[in-house]
Amino acid sequence: MLGFLKKPVVVTAEINMNLMALTVMGLMSRLWGLSYPRAVVFDEVYYGQFVSLYMKRIFFVDDSGPPFGHMLLALGGYLGGFDGNFLWNKIGAEYSMNVPVWSLRLLPALAGALCVPLAYQILVELQFSHCAALGAALLILLENSLITQSRFMLLESILIFFILLAVLSYLKVYNLQKHSSFSGSWWFWLLLTGVACSCAVGVKYMGLFTYLLLLAVAGLHFWHMIGDQNFSNVSLMCHFLARGLALIIIPMAMYLSFFYVHLTLLYRSGPHDQIMTSAFQASLEGGLARITQGQPLEVAYGSQITLRNVLGKPMQCWLHSHANTYPIRYENGRGSSHQQQVTCYPFKDVNNWWIVKDPGMQQLVVSNPPRPVRHGHIVQLVHGITTRYLNTHDVAAPLSPHSQEVSCYIDYNISMPAQNLWRVEIVNRESDTDVWKTILSEVRFVHVNTSAVLKASGSFGASLPEWGYRQLEVVGEKLSKGYHQSMVWNVEEHRYGKSQEQKEREVELHSPTQMDISKNLSFMAKFMELQWKILTLKNEDTEHKYSSSALDWITMDTNIAYWLHPTSGAQIHLLGNAVTWASAHIAALVYVCLSLWYLIRRRRKIYDIPEGAWQLWVSAGGICVGGWAVNYLPFFLMEKTLFLYHYLPALTFQILLIPVVLQHLSDHLCRSLLLKSMFSALTVAWFSSVYLVHCTFSPVTYGVPSLSVTQLKDLRWKDSWNILIRKQ
Repeated sequence: MLGFLKKPVVVTAEINMNLMALTVMGLMSRLWGLSYPRAVVFDEVYYGQFVSLYMKRIFFVDDSGPPFGHMLLALGGYLGGFDGNFLWNKIGAEYSMNVPVWSLRLLPALAGALCVPLAYQILVELQFSHCAALGAALLILLENSLITQSRFMLLESILIFFILLAVLSYLKVYNLQKHSSFSGSWWFWLLLTGVACSCAVGVKYMGLFTYLLLLAVAGLHFWHMIGDQNFSNVSLMCHFLARGLALIIIPMAMYLSFFYVHLTLLYRSGPHDQIMTSAFQASLEGGLARITQGQPLEVAYGSQITLRNVLGKPMQCWLHSHANTYPIRYENGRGSSHQQQVTCYPFKDVNNWWIVKDPGMQQLVVSNPPRPVRHGHIVQLVHGITTRYLNTHDVAAPLSPHSQEVSCYIDYNISMPAQNLWRVEIVNRESDTDVWKTILSEVRFVHVNTSAVLKASGSFGASLPEWGYRQLEVVGEKLSKGYHQSMVWNVEEHRYGKSQEQKEREVELHSPTQMDISKNLSFMAKFMELQWKILTLKNEDTEHKYSSSALDWITMDTNIAYWLHPTSGAQIHLLGNAVTWASAHIAALVYVCLSLWYLIRRRRKIYDIPEGAWQLWVSAGGICVGGWAVNYLPFFLMEKTLFLYHYLPALTFQILLIPVVLQHLSDHLCRSLLLKSMFSALTVAWFSSVYLVHCTFSPVTYGVPSLSVTQLKDLRWKDSWNILIRKQ
């Protein structure tokens, strides 16, 4: 019985060294110096906001697409220990030390690196030579635009990875079907096709184009199976059900799961609550519907309130203070009052709570009956946690020197008396005796001593330095005629204060405004509402400096400056390999012309190439040319701001077509040995030029080394390319 132990257990494995080498080279090209530059690069300023919200579990809506791609970027932040505390408001801003730059950029870089071996395998599964497959992989490896896009916290490389994985998986299924249908490996690749398709759609809706292409190809293949008498009716039905399960049911279930995880993670009230229904808001922790239900309508002396700035751009924020003080001197040498900081904070926090106090009385609780505050009344605003009074005086604000500093007053026993009286002006009042109301009233706070108006800074969106925790500046705006929304505030959370003692009041401030209501909104109801918002919510599309048209992509008349070093000439651009792009367009043109020629000749019963070669040519075109068309042509119908990176999925399919055309020309049009040798020599020379152009533009692909003005001018091959040159 134990005879099997007499022989050693031997495991053998086949290793494709081409595949291994390509994977290693792909990883090296995408992961090298990944943390450089340690600054916000182009659209990282956009996606980083969502990563921070994931880290803080705060709900948001992004109209650019489904949440799966954002969750993958957030996963990188989670693995790197990111706490979400960074204000993403400026391209080029240096990352603080708490931001794990390498980790945040890792998943896009890995996805970009794995596209190299995927390209190789796709050409092999299309039945082309290993030499052609190697050429396709090397073209992907050396494409500057794909390298640039994959080295930052952006989604295109992840999208392309799932697109190529879906194509490869389906080709595996098609080839296995000939001899091992319904085997374990066949099921694996079929299910992976559906999973990869759903992931592509979940990253960006652009993935839907390739998904529909694969459904069409699968439908065509099944149509051919119906005409094959070797398949029984039962076998055809099994194939149909298997494809329906893997290519339709599973992708739909996966797509729903992305939203389920998204909604599970983001359970806290966020910046986009106001666009959702009350029922949806009530399902969020701290949601507005839960907060407002049951809380007092009229603000009274002793009320505990949070004040939200009405402007809400670039994000909503609340009047906030904390125990830290302004530095005695700012970086530019100007002095401050060294009083307690007052800011506008874009997240809900216990330090957002203020108490409305009657200047003529000491009590910080609501009397019985409550005494409501009306338009024109004078109040003091006491910070709930630190019990210091909101104050402004004739000291310049930190970022806006023409405005007054706003602080919470600290008595240093010097000649700087408190100036903490504010007049409440209800902007949307119906009469001069209107009562200040929760949510409904939009109010200005006019400083009694200086007539300055409490305002979220005119440089709104500019954050305070590290000493202010990158929070937004609040100032006293002098000489204000009329009003701007940045000067207007409304009470969002409100309770009647009951505790006179500070310790008891702190407990009160930390407690919710009321008991939580039941969260009975189903997942499907939340999914349908959120999906509808994503599809219908439209941001105002404005002309961007680097926006372009779909026609510009073909001729590569455009580029995007992603990053510029603040002092040197080092810079990073999204700019393609000119030889590869031109070759891809030529290959597509040659393919179309040759296909038309073959079709006309075949119509005349003239067969220039064997039937097997013709089928290979058609199938490769269906994937490569079809993939290019479905990922490019729809942009002519879109009314949105377009950028060069939108073309990258289509370009990837075009690049795969180049070795297809080259092998076809070599095998079927170069009939003599001399012609084949000459064609091979030209191909080597052409590929050398691809490598040379890649090396030439690598300084603006990786951002190193820094180039001189002359070198930068030499890279401007087209007048339309915006290579940044500093004035001497």
